[in-house]
Amino acid sequence: MKKVIYILLVVIFVSSCSPYQKAFKSDDVALKSDVANAMYEKGKYAKAIRLYEQVAPALRGKPQAERIFYFYSKSYYNSKQYYLAGYQLESFVASYPKSEKVEEASYLGAESFYYLSPVYSLDQTETEKALEKLQKFINTYPDSEYLPQANVHVKELREKMEKKAYEIAKQYNTISDFKGALKALEIFIADYPGTPYKEKALFYRLDSAYKLALNSVPSKKEERLNYAKTAVNSLLKFKSDTEFKTPADEMAANIELELQQFSK
Repeated sequence: MKKVIYILLVVIFVSSCSPYQKAFKSDDVALKSDVANAMYEKGKYAKAIRLYEQVAPALRGKPQAERIFYFYSKSYYNSKQYYLAGYQLESFVASYPKSEKVEEASYLGAESFYYLSPVYSLDQTETEKALEKLQKFINTYPDSEYLPQANVHVKELREKMEKKAYEIAKQYNTISDFKGALKALEIFIADYPGTPYKEKALFYRLDSAYKLALNSVPSKKEERLNYAKTAVNSLLKFKSDTEFKTPADEMAANIELELQQFSK
């Protein structure tokens, strides 16, 4: 038992006298900076951040500040604290626009917002912000080594926004709000002409138009049936072997039957 207590006391003593603990308790800015940098190099970002937080106010405006603030910002990024990383990296770029690290910091700052983008089913405010940041980087550094990855991120974020818009439009059809579905799906198709969801959007527009027409009052039924007929043609013109061909053909046949009453 005594041996265990002795070992614990030794561990506590050694820990209390570690370079990090000494630097953390010290008023020596140079010591704190050196140990913070050492913690950063070892990948101990949490400890590095605590020390950088202490020395940052004292170093602001001094020659060594640029290097410290760069590592400080990168510590947040490397430890996946992306809210703080985005803020700190953007602050670094604004404070040191002539730094050789400014391009990297600009990219990593924009990429931090990319990592904050949620799944498509949630609010996409952060996704819009990430797109704005990444596009700004692409426009500013068109020849950057980070450009390929930035473009990959932009493509992914845009597809996420497209899926969000599509699911919202489709939801109107799901809840049988066919007027709302037609409007939302038409806007979606116009806003995203090259979307991978176009075939599905065209089908659900047809489905909404068809069901709205069948349940219309007589004075509006013919006009709505003709619109549904054009929706069939739009889908089949876009993709003649669409996965929705069977229901589309059935709806087309029923539309023609319904229109016959108006030709008499």
